[in-house]
Order: sequence, then structure tokens, then C-alpha cells
Amino acid sequence: MSVQIRDAGTRSAPKVVITCAVTGSIHTPTMSPHLPWRPEDIAAQAIEAAEAGAAILHLHARDPKDGRPSPDPEVFLQFLPRIAAATDAVLNISTGGSSLMTLEQRLEAALRIAPEMCSLNMGSMNFGLHPLADRYQDWQFAWEPQLLEATRSSIFQNTFADIEAILRRLGEDCGTRFEFECYDVGHLYTLAHFRDRGLIPHPPFIQFVLGVLGGIGGDASHLFHMKQTADRLFGTDYIFSVLGAGRRQMPLITIGAALGGHVRVGLEDNLYDGRQGLAPSNAVQVRRIRTILEALSLEVATPADVRAMLGLKGADRVNLVRS
Repeated sequence: MSVQIRDAGTRSAPKVVITCAVTGSIHTPTMSPHLPWRPEDIAAQAIEAAEAGAAILHLHARDPKDGRPSPDPEVFLQFLPRIAAATDAVLNISTGGSSLMTLEQRLEAALRIAPEMCSLNMGSMNFGLHPLADRYQDWQFAWEPQLLEATRSSIFQNTFADIEAILRRLGEDCGTRFEFECYDVGHLYTLAHFRDRGLIPHPPFIQFVLGVLGGIGGDASHLFHMKQTADRLFGTDYIFSVLGAGRRQMPLITIGAALGGHVRVGLEDNLYDGRQGLAPSNAVQVRRIRTILEALSLEVATPADVRAMLGLKGADRVNLVRS
């Protein structure tokens, strides 16, 4: 197997983008007291992560009363302006939301805000969170085990028609660029299909997602396979980042950086700080991967670098009033 490794000693090595996924919709309040779910906590942790070196902030909203995933634009607007006023990080709004939300619910906030970036899952899939329900006994809120268990019999839906609608309504109509989340090899072929139809701006920013139950496993060999498949489909005309779920986070993203990619951390993907136990904040993970990158002689990208690299429309064209 031939794998190209980034030469960390050359000055031409591209800067590495750190994305921080601040809260997500997978983990629940019972799992960690450090998981931000109130708007003020999401804002505070996002700002701290940006100050630590995260150039992209991947953001979900949660109900301020009990922390359940929420698609409500009014909830997003309780923390997005605060983040935008305090940092120039690129705000990336999820269109994945939760597997229990409809497409219209998942798009509502993004369509209202028209962000520079959104995530876009490249296919329907079993998104299995139900094994997490067996790890805890005393739940803070009744909805937590119910939501987790519901993923046993539900599918996260993003059909070809759904993807077309998102590309048109957010990409064409709002000027939003995408983080294309690929949970398996087939998702790369789906992305290439839309590229061949002229619906994907070049170069696509692909997030290899490894270790989620229902998607490709979290082994290094699978990362190499995803990378080689993307090379075959897209040549040099793509940019990639790596997301490793749970304990696979730091090993996989370190390999990804060595392969020439970018990295994603955050409490959406992993609640822990290695053997130190529960991560006390998102910024702790950002600082840890930044230390690793700098030890590899790799430079961390700024938000300005990201906007130039991905051809983003600029923060001034996002529908936010900065407080």
C-alpha cells in the first residue's frame, strides 16, 4: 500500500486547519458536566476554542431548558452573534442536526443565517447511538436514553434529492460552502457523482468521519483506504480533514495531519482528554492537537487562511447582528 506522507520539514507544507465541533447532538448532559448545552456555555466554549487555535467552529444548538438537540433558529441566535463578535473564526452550522429531525427542521437555522459554511452528510445511514444508553444509569433528563434508544430503529436520511436540495438552497442561493461529511467509502462516490454533475464547487472540503456505528470503522487502515479512494476520485482537486470518534480521535487526526490533511476535535466527537479523563472544555482538545501539530513542524491555519483556501464568501455576508 502506497501512502503519501506530508514532509513536515518543508516550508511549502500547507497550514493545518483545526475545526472544533463544540457540542453536537450525540452526547447528552449526563455523560459529562463539561458538555456545553446552554447558549451561554456554547458561546463561551466556542470562543475559548477559537482563541486556542480553532479556525472553524462547527455548531449545533440545544434546548436551553434541558440540553436536547434543537433546530430552532432562535436558539442558534442566542449564541452565534456572541461568537461572531468575539472571534473571526468561520462559523459552520450543522445541517445534520439529529437523525430524529426532518430535513426542513435541519435546514431552518442555516437558511435563515446563510453562514459561510455548513456541514453536509453525503448519504443516508444507520447512525447508531443506542449502545451509549447502556453505559449510564442515573439520567439527568428523561429524553436522553429515549433519544439514544430511538436510533436503534431510525435512519439518518439524506437522499440524493435531499442533498440536491441542500446544495441548491444553501450553496447556490446563499453562497454557503460545505464540509462534506463522508462516513463511508460510498459517500465519496456520491460526492464524485455530484461533482460530475457540476453541483460541487472546487475543491471540495471533505471530512473523513471514522468510528461512528453504522459508518466505516475507526482503524488507521480505513483512513488510508478513504484517502486512497478520494485520491482516485478527485486527484489533487480536493481538501480533506479527519474526524475520529471517541478514543480514536487523537490517533486518527494525527495520522490525517501526517497524510497532508486537516483535523477536527471537539466534545461532539469525543468527551475525553486521553487518559486525563473527561475533557474540561473544547479548548483543551484544541490545545492538545495544536501541540502535536507544532511538534510535527506544521503551522496552524488562521480563519483568514481558511477563507482563502476554501473561497468563502466572508463573515460580512452572514445574516448575523454582532452584539
